[in-house]
Amino acid sequence: MTASVFVAGKLLPETMKTLGKWDVNAYRGEENITEDELLKNTVEVDAIICPLSSPITAKVLESAKNLKIVANIGAGFDNIDVKKAQELGIAVTNTPDVSTEATAELTLGLILDVARRISEGDRLCRETPEQFKGWAPTFFLGTELSGKTLGIIGLGRIGQAVAKRAAAFGMKIIYSGHNPKEAAKEWDAEFVSQEELLEQSDVVTIHAAYNPSLKHLLNETTLKTMKSSAFLINAARGPVVEEAALIHALKTGVVAGAALDVFEFEPKIGAELGKLDNVVLTPHIGNATVETRTEMGQIAIANVEAVLAGGEPLHSVY
Repeated sequence: MTASVFVAGKLLPETMKTLGKWDVNAYRGEENITEDELLKNTVEVDAIICPLSSPITAKVLESAKNLKIVANIGAGFDNIDVKKAQELGIAVTNTPDVSTEATAELTLGLILDVARRISEGDRLCRETPEQFKGWAPTFFLGTELSGKTLGIIGLGRIGQAVAKRAAAFGMKIIYSGHNPKEAAKEWDAEFVSQEELLEQSDVVTIHAAYNPSLKHLLNETTLKTMKSSAFLINAARGPVVEEAALIHALKTGVVAGAALDVFEFEPKIGAELGKLDNVVLTPHIGNATVETRTEMGQIAIANVEAVLAGGEPLHSVY
């Protein structure tokens, strides 16, 4: 009997073509799938392939009587009740280690954008071009990266890829985390406490793997320890930064600017953020490249193939 697979979100056409060996049903809605939609579509399925926006709750897992695997497309898996899945003997997999280069590239883009006021300049040229009177010595000044200190919170794979790129711009690298990293020697990166990192950095970028203890790591108190000329970059997880505190810090000059690819209440973006010129906003596109999303889809499918064939998952999260 052919296995049944439910795809809980849009995948690239090339990825969908590789699912032909199974009986596949795919969610076609434009909005993120809801728990009710999942309950309606997964009662009989053997596998679920889902983006990390899909709420794979205990209720969904318990109702899917034949379910053998949930293959999440994304490195994170906080959208899945992993504990319940483990209790029920359902494999849960993710797509680790494929987002490194794409996310590091976006991070450097965000740093350059907010420091050199690129998006702000683009808005000026499109919306109020009359403000551009021609080149002038004091007009629209930004900040160079060369010679500045980049503080990386979490020097894992993505943090290291960011360090490599930042070093090429002539930046000094410092980092915080649980332990010093051998790889840091390549860029003469210095291991410091989080407090020292916030105090010394001209740019702070977050790349720590998220867990609940990191919620509001950057808050009213910690933001005040940063340089008033510093920029904050977050392409990791939204809840690491207390949004209300950041908005206040940006409006009052506690920090010079921020660039955010993720948001505390995602997909909702705080209305106040969009009104600030010293903020760059992107819609969670850290690994949104054709190359990375293709590979993520292939990994998810490989995990499903392994489990439905009676084997072990290739990238189990527990």
